[in-house]
Amino acid sequence: MYDSVDVAKAAVQLAITPNRPSEERYIAKLAEQDILGVAIDVGGDIVNSVHIVIERAILASRKTGLTRENHVQDGAIAGAAREAITQIASKAMGLNGGGKIAVCRHQEHLSVCIFMSIGLLHLNEVVIGLGHRSLPIE
Repeated sequence: MYDSVDVAKAAVQLAITPNRPSEERYIAKLAEQDILGVAIDVGGDIVNSVHIVIERAILASRKTGLTRENHVQDGAIAGAAREAITQIASKAMGLNGGGKIAVCRHQEHLSVCIFMSIGLLHLNEVVIGLGHRSLPIE
């Protein structure tokens, strides 16, 4: 049995995977531990596209079976994603970024991690945001 800290760690580890093959291997490893995971690439003006980031997290979670399409589960993903975005927003203001959103779930524990590089030209800042929500076990 894993708790919220374990699921948050899994989301951070998934978000920092360097490429798609390592991401897929890590998702398979998580599945063996009964932790569901999905990762989505994001890029562009993050602060002005918050709704797109949240929508991508919700849709990817539904598509992979991490959540089902209902307002409680969609709201949990949206809330955790928004919390993660809030943590990086001050550094992202007016700049472009590129990175990854990772969503992990084990039973009632749900974590969303956003890991990205933000900046201009070669002057980049690395940022990370993490949000957690609880969902009822179905």
